[in-house]
Amino acid sequence: MKERHQIAVRTLVDVVLRAGDLDMRFAVSGRPLEGIRVHQKIQRQRPDEYRAEVPVSMELETADMVLVVAGRIDGVLETETGVIVEEIKSTTHDLKAIEKAQNPCHWGQAKVYAYLLAREQHLGTVTVRLTYCHLDTGDTVELVEVLTHDQLESFFQTLIDRYLKWATTLVRWRHLRDTAIDILDFPFTPYRTGQRAMAVSVYRTIRDGGQALIQASTGIGKTMAVLYPAIKTIGEGFTDRIFFLTARNTGKASAVKALNILQESGLRLKRVSLTAKDRICFCLDATCNPEVCEFARGHFDRLSAALDEAFVHDNLDRGTIEAVARSHRVCPFEFSLELSRWADCIICDYNYAFDPRVYLKRFFDEENGAYAFLVDEAHNLVDRSREMFSAHLNKSAFLSLRRAVKAHLPAVYRAAGKVNTWMLDARKKTQEAGGFQFENRLPDGLEPLLRGFLRVSERWLARNQSTPYREIVLERYFETSGFLRVWDQYDDSYVTCRQVTGKDIQLKLFCLDPSGHLNLALRRSRSAIFFSATMAPAPYFKEILGCAPTAAMLAIPSPFPRKHLKVLIASGVSTYYAHREQSVDRIVALVRSFIHSKKGNYLCFFPSYEYMTMVVERFKAHEKAVQVMVQAREMDETGRTQFLDRFSAQNHQTLVGFAVMGGIFGEGIDLVGERLSGAVIVGVGLPAICPERDLIRSYFDGRGAGFDFAYRFPGINRVLQAAGRVIRTDQDRGALLLVDQRFCRSTYLGLLPDHWATAIIGSERQLEDRLKRFWSSGD
Repeated sequence: MKERHQIAVRTLVDVVLRAGDLDMRFAVSGRPLEGIRVHQKIQRQRPDEYRAEVPVSMELETADMVLVVAGRIDGVLETETGVIVEEIKSTTHDLKAIEKAQNPCHWGQAKVYAYLLAREQHLGTVTVRLTYCHLDTGDTVELVEVLTHDQLESFFQTLIDRYLKWATTLVRWRHLRDTAIDILDFPFTPYRTGQRAMAVSVYRTIRDGGQALIQASTGIGKTMAVLYPAIKTIGEGFTDRIFFLTARNTGKASAVKALNILQESGLRLKRVSLTAKDRICFCLDATCNPEVCEFARGHFDRLSAALDEAFVHDNLDRGTIEAVARSHRVCPFEFSLELSRWADCIICDYNYAFDPRVYLKRFFDEENGAYAFLVDEAHNLVDRSREMFSAHLNKSAFLSLRRAVKAHLPAVYRAAGKVNTWMLDARKKTQEAGGFQFENRLPDGLEPLLRGFLRVSERWLARNQSTPYREIVLERYFETSGFLRVWDQYDDSYVTCRQVTGKDIQLKLFCLDPSGHLNLALRRSRSAIFFSATMAPAPYFKEILGCAPTAAMLAIPSPFPRKHLKVLIASGVSTYYAHREQSVDRIVALVRSFIHSKKGNYLCFFPSYEYMTMVVERFKAHEKAVQVMVQAREMDETGRTQFLDRFSAQNHQTLVGFAVMGGIFGEGIDLVGERLSGAVIVGVGLPAICPERDLIRSYFDGRGAGFDFAYRFPGINRVLQAAGRVIRTDQDRGALLLVDQRFCRSTYLGLLPDHWATAIIGSERQLEDRLKRFWSSGD
C-alpha cells in the first residue's frame, strides 16, 4: 500500500515559489486576531450566495505515493456569469505598493484553490480574486484575474512537478526510517527497574492519543523511556512528529544523547535541535537586512541546495546546521526552522509549542498533524506558562522612547506621550493606594492609546530606515504588540496589577491560572507526555497543566536501594523570614556536623541569596580547612561549568558548595559517585511572599487549595529537585539533611517520596551519630 503524503496548499506554494532575499527587518505578523476579524467581516459583507471556508482537496498518485493536496478557500461565489474564488489577506503595508508587487505566493495560493475547485466542479473558467484589507484603515483592494481550466492546470502541474522531487525523497526516507524503527530494540538490556513500565505507559498513551503525567526518579533513564516508545509510534503510523520540549539546555543535551545511542543501535530518524536566534545568528547586528547580511541576501535562492545537503544527515544539531548554512550562505536560524518542517523529531524549548508569541505556526496553524508532545522536566512548565501568558508594560520604557525620538519622529513621540500620560495618572492613583493595586478587569482607556501607538510606529518601521533610535522603537512596538495579544485573550484567569517602584509604574496582565490556556495549546498535539522526577502531588499538576480529565497519572518507584540514601530532618529550626537571623548559628552548626561525618563534596541549598550569604559568612569564619564555592547571582555557562568542575572525586579536602533552590544547580546536574556525598536543604522551598503569589493564593482559595497551589506545592518540588542531586546511580550512596521544623509536620512529610526512610534529629550530636553509623555500615 502506497504512503499517503499530505501537504497544505499554503505549504506547497511556499516551498516551491519562495525566492530572493530573506528580509525580516520589519514585517507585521503579530495581529492574528485582527486578521481573523477582517476575514470574517469581508465574508459577512459578501452576497448571501457566498460560501466561506470551503474545503477542497485532490489526490495524485505517483509510483511512490499518493500525494494529497488540501486546504480551505476563504470564499466561493457562484454567479450567473461564473464562479469567483477569493483569497483574503490582511496587511498593514501600503495597498498601492502591494498591488504593484503582485506577490507570487499569494497569487499561487489563490490559483491552486481555483484549480482544485475547477477540477472538482468541472469548471471551464474561474475568476480568481485576491483581496487585501488594511488592518488600520479598513481599506481594501481587489486584484482579479480570469483563468481557464487549462491555465490553472498548467500552473498547478508546474508546482507539483517541482515539489514531487522533494516529496519523493521524503517518502523514500520515511520507508527507510520505518523499516529501521520496526527492527529497533531497546538499547539497554535489561531495562532498569521501573523503566519498562514507564516505556509501556508512554507507548500506550501515544498510541491511543491520550495524555499522561509520569513521575520517575532521577537515574531511571526517563529520557530514553519516553523517546524509544514515542519513536515506535512513528514507525507504526500513530505519530507524524515528536516534539521534545524542554526548559533547559541540559534537557536538550539528554535528548540528543539518547537519540545518538539509538542511532548507534540502528535508528534512522531526522531530528532538529532548535537554537535561539540570538545564539545561532551569524550577523546579529544585521537584523536580517539583505542589504547588510550576506546570509539573508538571496537566502531563498540557495535554500533548496542547502536542504539537499542537510538531508543526508540524521542528526541536525546546531553544529551541523551552522556548517551547512555557512556553506550555502543561508540564515542559520531560518534554515533550522525550515529543516524542522521535514524532521521527524524536533528538540526545542517549551515556548515553540506553548508561547502565544512564538509558537511554531507552520505546524500548529498552517498544518495539522498527529504530533506527540514529550514535556521534559514538566514541573518547570507551571511558572514558565504563567510567564508566557502574562505581559507587562513600564512607564519608564515609553518615557525613554519619547526622549530618543523627540527631534525625529513627532507622530511616534505624540503617541508614546499619550501612553505615558495614562501611566502618570495610573501611577498617582497607585501611589495613593500604597504602591500596589489589582483589579479583575482590563484597565479603562488604555487600549486605543496602545493601538494608536502601534499604528504610527508601524508606518515608520515599515520604511526600514537605519537610525540610532530604530531599535528602541522596534522594542516598544513588539512589547506593546505582545501586551495587546494577551489583552485579547484576557479572561477570569487574569488579574491586572499596577506596581510603583520609585518614579516608575509597571502595568501587568498577570495569568493566575494557566490551565485553560495550556489546555488550548495541548490541542495542537494528538498526545502529550509530562515527565519529571518531581511531579507530586500528581492531581495538582494534572489540574494546573490543563490536562484532560482522562489523563493518566503514574509514579515510578525509585530503582535505587533504599539504604543508599540517609534522610534526616533537623527539628527545632525555624527558617521563617522573621527568624532567619537567629537561625544562622544553628544552621552553621548543623552543616559543620554534616560535612565532618565524611570527607567529601557537599551542596547546601537555601531559599534565597540573602539567607545563603548570611550563613556562608559565618560558616567561613569557623571552617578554614574546607573549600567553599558560592553560586553567584549572575552566572553564565562558563561560571556554571567552573563551579561544577570543582566537584571532583579526587578532591583531597572537603568541598562545600552553597546554592539557591530552584536555581541553576537545583536541578539538571549530574554529580555521580564521590563527586557528591550529600546535600543540606534549608527551608521548605516556598517562593518568596509577594503580591503576585498572594493573588494566586486568593484565586485558588476558592477551590480550597490557595496556599498549596501558590506556595507549598511549588516549594516542595524545589526541595525534591535539590534532593535529587544526591543519588544518581544504583552505586551512589549519600546523605540528605532537611533543615526546617515544618518538615516534621504531616502537611510536608506527606509530600516526601515514599521510598525515603526519614528520621528526625534534635541535636548536632544525634546528627553525627546517625551519619557515623550510616557511612560505616551503609544501613
